[in-house]
Amino acid sequence: MEPGLSRRPRGLQSTTEVLPQVPRRTAPAVSTPPNRPGQRWIEALRRRGELAPRTAATLSFVAGVVSVCSAAVPPFHGRLQVVSELFGSAVPSTAAGTTAAVGIALMLLSFGLRRRQRKAWVAAIVLAAVAGVLHVIKGLDVEEAALCALLLGALIASRKQFRAATAAPPARTRVMVLAGLFAVDIATGLLLVRSNEDTLEGDPHGLTRLRHVLEGFAGVRGPLHFGDDVTTNTVSAVLAGLGAITLIAAVGVLLVRPAGPIMRTPGQNAAVEGLLNTHGESDSLAWFATRDDRQVIISPSGKAAVTFRVVGGVALCAGDPLGDPEAWPGAIEMFLGECARAAWVPAVMGCSTRGATTWSRYGLDVMELGDEAVVYLNEFSLEGRNMRGVRQAVGRIERAGYTMQLRRCGDIGAEEWTELKAAATRWRQGGIERGFSMALGRLGDPREAKGVLATAHDGEGTLRAMLHFVPWGAHGLSLDVMRRDPESENGLNEALIVALLTRGGELGVERASLNFAFLRAALERGEQLGAGPIAKLYRKILVAGSRWWQIEQLYRFNAKFEPTWVPRYMCYPGTLELASVALASLRAEAFLVLPGDGKPAKAREMTSTGASSVTDR
Repeated sequence: MEPGLSRRPRGLQSTTEVLPQVPRRTAPAVSTPPNRPGQRWIEALRRRGELAPRTAATLSFVAGVVSVCSAAVPPFHGRLQVVSELFGSAVPSTAAGTTAAVGIALMLLSFGLRRRQRKAWVAAIVLAAVAGVLHVIKGLDVEEAALCALLLGALIASRKQFRAATAAPPARTRVMVLAGLFAVDIATGLLLVRSNEDTLEGDPHGLTRLRHVLEGFAGVRGPLHFGDDVTTNTVSAVLAGLGAITLIAAVGVLLVRPAGPIMRTPGQNAAVEGLLNTHGESDSLAWFATRDDRQVIISPSGKAAVTFRVVGGVALCAGDPLGDPEAWPGAIEMFLGECARAAWVPAVMGCSTRGATTWSRYGLDVMELGDEAVVYLNEFSLEGRNMRGVRQAVGRIERAGYTMQLRRCGDIGAEEWTELKAAATRWRQGGIERGFSMALGRLGDPREAKGVLATAHDGEGTLRAMLHFVPWGAHGLSLDVMRRDPESENGLNEALIVALLTRGGELGVERASLNFAFLRAALERGEQLGAGPIAKLYRKILVAGSRWWQIEQLYRFNAKFEPTWVPRYMCYPGTLELASVALASLRAEAFLVLPGDGKPAKAREMTSTGASSVTDR
């Protein structure tokens, strides 16, 4: 059994039986000396190297919160009297306002520190020192100053860990950051007023307090009146400081030119096409590497490549690396090195057993995602008791007068493609096209001439359903799009798949990859006779989730055709990064859509030396 992989249940076919040209136990030996950049980063992430950035980020956030709260709460009278005698009564008030602004900045910088960004480290060093001094000046707050000194020491001690470049965010993200910063400023200002309400004259309502805060941001004395000059000066200074830091942040953020998504060069596209022509048979998901939203890193030998997309700071690969498995290490090492430089979290979705074995040798943990349903046309038959349901569906569709048509995509005219795409959009459930690891999203594109389209028409010749398959090597197909008119007969998709499996040989097709069944083995184990309580509970959770994500439905649908189940895995750096990887996967597949997701942006050309810094999409 290969290290790092989950044990397969008895009775399930192994990858060796499905893809004999990629046997599980003959994976090439991979040499990864610890001085290689990708390996160094993985080892640091899994051991103590990542602890320093995490600690510094946590301390920065805590110091920021403490600074904001300290500025909003009146200082001890005895300490304030000492400071006022030394510096004058106006200095502590001004220092308090500046402390609140610095605290908010430290909170924001904690996210950059978490990703080991060098610019965030430099800014945090300066602000931690400034905050420590301000805490002493504004009221001899030695406790808060000690916390800032601790943060400063942690940053200096871990200076070698902060080497990552900083990519400028897109305009939408920058506007959202500014809006969030302004909301935090308002909340801080209202908290400041509330903490000093004992000295307020009268009982002003909420709108009057909000007006005072907003005018204070502009340096204007608002409508509220406090009982003493010290409180009045402190509140005014804090609000003015918040307004100043927001203005500076607005200018800095809005004037930064975003990097924009990467556009592959013609040379990289040609290299990917060449790798697909020579080694496209090994992975049914290889063709999806041509998606327009994926970047490419090619090995020094040019015999392998890794394609990925950056989502939320996670560099998300899908499927196996392209090309010769003997050359995979070169591409993987370059990819991990780029992740180290840009502070991305490397992750892989839907790789095969061989791919997972290779990635695991670089320190990535492996988790089984589910199984891919693969059907070999020469083994498929409608005979037998297990195929009774499929036979009935096909018979019902034939009696209803439906006809099936199989064509290469290159044989379909542009006018018909317009109608086909309109129908696919009309029948789609949801407002956004889903898919990343096992979907292409460019139906009718001239680049898909080698694909196959299966369509179903009713007795009047009206289009009722379609299946679009992308190439899997020279003699295979992988399902990309499955759409059906909701008002058509049930069983139409089954009839279309049967048409492909029984007549696909006319187009030179020998095998077809159908839908992916998420955690299929868990569903199967939970319903077996003698299943334990944990297995049954796990299955119940998956069935409950099927109300939203069709987990069980896809498994049942695939099982009708008695496919060969091919396991697919997820690779990730460690347990601490699992949540961010899962979130990035949901966003990439469009199961979770955040503001700005799924909207095209202007692309820029990538340099030939590798992947430049890109913005999260």
